[in-house]
Amino acid sequence: MTTTTLPPLAGTTGRPAHRDPNVLRWLGAYTSSMIGDSVYYIALSWAAVRTGTPSEAGIVMAVSALPRALLMLGGGVIADRLGPRRVVIGSDTVRCAAVLAVAAMMLLTSPSLWLLALLALVFGAVDAVFMPAVGALPARITAKDQLTRVQGMRGLAIRCASVVGAPLGGLAVAMGGATAAFALAGALIAVSVPLLISVRVRPVATDDTAGAVAGTPWRDLRDGLAYIRSHRVLAPLMLAIALGDLGFVGPLNVGLTLLADERGWGASGMGWVLAGFGTGAGAASLLLAVRGRVGHAGRTAGCAILAGCVAIGALAFVPGVVAAVAVALLVGLLAGLSGALCGALLQTQAEPAYLGRVTAVSGLVSLGIAPL
Repeated sequence: MTTTTLPPLAGTTGRPAHRDPNVLRWLGAYTSSMIGDSVYYIALSWAAVRTGTPSEAGIVMAVSALPRALLMLGGGVIADRLGPRRVVIGSDTVRCAAVLAVAAMMLLTSPSLWLLALLALVFGAVDAVFMPAVGALPARITAKDQLTRVQGMRGLAIRCASVVGAPLGGLAVAMGGATAAFALAGALIAVSVPLLISVRVRPVATDDTAGAVAGTPWRDLRDGLAYIRSHRVLAPLMLAIALGDLGFVGPLNVGLTLLADERGWGASGMGWVLAGFGTGAGAASLLLAVRGRVGHAGRTAGCAILAGCVAIGALAFVPGVVAAVAVALLVGLLAGLSGALCGALLQTQAEPAYLGRVTAVSGLVSLGIAPL
C-alpha cells in the first residue's frame, strides 16, 4: 500500500485552527457556499411549486438526488486525482454560473419546469464532485491535531447556514420572487470562489511510483474501496455511520411528525422540537471548536451513540412539548458530538491521497440510508 505524507504548510505550524487565517478563509468560503445552497433550495422549491403541480414540483426537487448518488464515488476519484482545492473551486464556479444563468433567463421569460429540472440536474451532478472534495480539503489546510476542531467549526457553519439560509431565501422570494432568490444564491456562492483561491494547501507526496491515483479511474475507485475494506478503523467506522444513520433518520424525520400529530402538538410544537435538536447539535459543534481535541475519539463517539439511542427512544414517552424539546436538545448534542467525532476519525485515519474516495463512500452511505 502506498504511504502518503503531507509536507508542512508554511505559516500554520503550531497555530490553532480557529486562529489560522488560512483555515478561516476556508471556513468563510464554506459558510457562504452553504448559505447559498440553502437559499438556492428555497428558490428552486418556490419556483417549482409556482410553475407546476405539486407532484411535478416534487419531481424537480428530487431530480438532483439521482446524479448526486450515482456519481458520488466517481466524484471522490476526481477529488483525489485533481486535488480537493481545485475541484471545490471549479465546482463552486459551475454552481454559481448555473444559478445565475437561470436567474438571468427568468428575467427574460417565465420559468419552465424543464429549465428548473435542468438546473437541479446540473446542481446534483456538481454536488457529487463537490462533496467529496470538501471532505478531503481540511486535512490539506491544517495540522492533523486540529482536525477535530475544524470539524466543530464546520458543524457551526452548517448550523449557521440552516438558521440563516432559510429566512434569507424566504425574504428574497418575498421581495423579488424566485428570480431574486436565485440571484442571491448565486452571489453567495460566488463569494466563496476568491476565498478558496486564496487558501493554501499542502501537496500530497507519495513514496513510490505506484501512487494512490496512478491507474485508470475505475482502478482508482476499486483501489479506494479495497483500501477502506482492509482498514482496521475505516471499515468498522463506515458500518457504524450506516447503522447510526439508519436508526437516526427515521425517528427524527418521519417518527417526529407522527408523534406531533398523535400528541396534538401541531406544526409549531414540532418546530420547537426540531429547534431543540438544532440547538443541541450546534452546542456540540461549538464544544469541539473550542476544546479542539477529544481523547479516545472512537470510544467517546461510541458512548455518545449509545446514549443517543436511549434519548431517541425516550422521545416516544415524553408527556409534552417542553419535555420533548429538552430530550431533542440532548439528542442533538449527542448526535452532533458523535457525528463530528466520526468525521474527525475519517480525516485522521485515512491517508490524504485517499480522502476524496473515503469521503465519497461516507457521503454515499449517508445519502443512501435516508430514503431507505
